[in-house]
Amino acid sequence: MDDVLGGLALLLVAAAATAAVLNRDPARQAVVLSLLGLALAVLFTVDQAPDVGLSQLAVGSAITPLMILLAVRKVRRIGRSRQGEDDEEGRSR
Repeated sequence: MDDVLGGLALLLVAAAATAAVLNRDPARQAVVLSLLGLALAVLFTVDQAPDVGLSQLAVGSAITPLMILLAVRKVRRIGRSRQGEDDEEGRSR
C-alpha cells in the first residue's frame, strides 16, 4: 500500500513540476508552485518524513508562492505607472 501511495505522490509531483515549467505567466507559476509544494509535502509524509513535510507545507506551499505573487504585483504596478508616465510625456509634446 505504501508503494502505491508513494508512486501516486511521485506522479503528482512530476505533473505539478511539469505544469510549473510550462506556464508562462508568473502569477500562474506561483499558484502551480504552491500545488507543487503541497505535492512534495504529501510525498515527504508518505515517505515517513513528517517533519520535512510540515516544513515543506509551510514554506513551499504558502510563504514562497506568496512572496512571488507580491513581487509580481509590485513589478506590474511599477510597469503600469511608468507606462502612464510615458503616455503623458507623449501627449504633452
